[in-house]
Amino acid sequence: MIILIAGASHTGKTLLAQKLMERYHYPYLSIDHLKMGLIRSANTDLTAEDEDELIEYLWPIVREIIKTAVENKQNLIVEGCYIPFNWKEDFEENYLSKIKYLCLVMSQDYIKNNFMAIKKHANVIENRLDDSYCTVETLLRDNIYTYKMCLKYNLNYLLIDKSYDVDFKI
Repeated sequence: MIILIAGASHTGKTLLAQKLMERYHYPYLSIDHLKMGLIRSANTDLTAEDEDELIEYLWPIVREIIKTAVENKQNLIVEGCYIPFNWKEDFEENYLSKIKYLCLVMSQDYIKNNFMAIKKHANVIENRLDDSYCTVETLLRDNIYTYKMCLKYNLNYLLIDKSYDVDFKI
């Protein structure tokens, strides 16, 4: 089983992946780790701010890792914001039947009412060296866009609205 966890920044993708790893003992791949390894090793001239270009650069690598895991009947959790919304187009049915996808989306009310808590929990799994880009406005913009894309591509999503109660059952 392959589990893909997507969503905008600060929605808890890494936390959910960690919880699932502990519960099911599936390994997980943080696309952020792959990104930073490629950037720091100078295998790309892209920077962490080149979001759209990073999707184009990273997704073909991640896609083939997923296919390899399916072909080898291995379990894997893949999490990150670099999973394109049209990801299903890259897989034939024999792969799709082995992939579960969940996109985390925060509602506008949740963001407005819980912004300080969101910022407080930003480092719960990984240390963010610079979190200054995270504002109410960026969270609203990114989550609205993510929600619209989930609807457009008919993707499974979890709307975080009243409280932060994120879980995923296989």
